[in-house]
Amino acid sequence: MSENNRDGKRAARERLLQERELDKAREKRRRLLIVSAAVVGVLGLAAVVGVIAAGTGGKDDASKAGPVIAPSGAEGEEQLALPAGASDAPSTLTIWEDFRCPACAVFENGFRDTIHELTDSGQLRVEYRLAALIDGRFGGSGSLRAANAAACAQDAGKFVPYHDVLYQNQPPETDDAFGNNARLIELAGKVEGLDTPAFRSCVEQGKHDSWVNKSAEVFRNGDFTGTPTVLLNGEPVFPQKGSEQISPENLKKWVTEANEGKKPGTAQPPAPAAS
Repeated sequence: MSENNRDGKRAARERLLQERELDKAREKRRRLLIVSAAVVGVLGLAAVVGVIAAGTGGKDDASKAGPVIAPSGAEGEEQLALPAGASDAPSTLTIWEDFRCPACAVFENGFRDTIHELTDSGQLRVEYRLAALIDGRFGGSGSLRAANAAACAQDAGKFVPYHDVLYQNQPPETDDAFGNNARLIELAGKVEGLDTPAFRSCVEQGKHDSWVNKSAEVFRNGDFTGTPTVLLNGEPVFPQKGSEQISPENLKKWVTEANEGKKPGTAQPPAPAAS
């Protein structure tokens, strides 16, 4: 075999190896964009999933929905915020989420304990706001149906534990399992006292569908890039705050800095009225 042939084959093998490494790198980046991570270290680029979804979200189906019925205890302009924690806590974390959004699950499953710790100690008040983007990207109704079920849980005073259960049991983004009311009711069985005739009726009748659509409309018309959108006292902190990447440790630090010299909150929001 001539030296030129050997060199040619060697170069071809090197190019093939380089292409394979590039393919692996692309796949790694793709996975990071979808599931991103660094709950243990740095929670990086998961928000890009929301950027994609926000750009393709479908229009709401308000023409087929009934009147806008806000869940019990909803607050804020047009009653679109579902509060958790002391109402007089010195800092507020606003979270826009879609129950089908995998980046939202990465955030929630990674920061759940930290957020609960901060709310339980009166350091933080959380305003949960619901979007419905993934239905428009992949079809189905899981974003809407899950958000309605979560609003029904709010009526029963069980929003936070049910919200957590939904993210702990989130199906793959392309799987519209949350579009099945029976599945949402089944998951309610994991929250003590939630699976009641009133909750089932609320879920099956889509009592809060129009409210969810209204919330989704506000999100689409707002200055947001995707889900999750996380704001601490109105300042974006996901995937980073200034030059610092978000992490459970940094979130605690940011809240502590924001609360310097302020007393923890003690006033709990009123219990939702019985439906």
